[in-house]
Amino acid sequence: MFNLKAEHYLKIILLFSFVALISAYFIEYVLGHQPCNLCLIERIPYGLSIVLIITILVLKKNQKFLVLLLILTFIFSLAISFYHYGIEQGFFQESSVCGVRFFNENITKEDLLRQLNEKTISCKDVTFRIFGLSLTSINIVISLIFIITLLKIFIKYEKN
Repeated sequence: MFNLKAEHYLKIILLFSFVALISAYFIEYVLGHQPCNLCLIERIPYGLSIVLIITILVLKKNQKFLVLLLILTFIFSLAISFYHYGIEQGFFQESSVCGVRFFNENITKEDLLRQLNEKTISCKDVTFRIFGLSLTSINIVISLIFIITLLKIFIKYEKN
């Protein structure tokens, strides 16, 4: 069983994950900044972390395994964010993930033409900044902080 301090940190990560997702949707739907495909993918770890942390706090079973999944979730977040940041800075070329809006095996030629006519947001274009930083660069820092915090929780769990 986790101690109170570990549970406190998990609740902070849970709260921050909620705020991050709400902020992303606010920036998209209220402020009108359209996300690229990688920005959309970067939201997945936050949604998954909400589910995992609620599971830890409610069930109080398999906590060590679920914390390990949280660590892997934010490692994925860090990797995607680092790749996205590299595209923004010109270190990496945009991949096909950045250009395709809806990838489906049964796409018709009309759907393909409609996608080509729509304005797609490039992964290298930063449309929104906070304190001069792109949301991707902020996500790198947040992911690193969460990974370090979760590793400390996991190590403490191992010692007990």
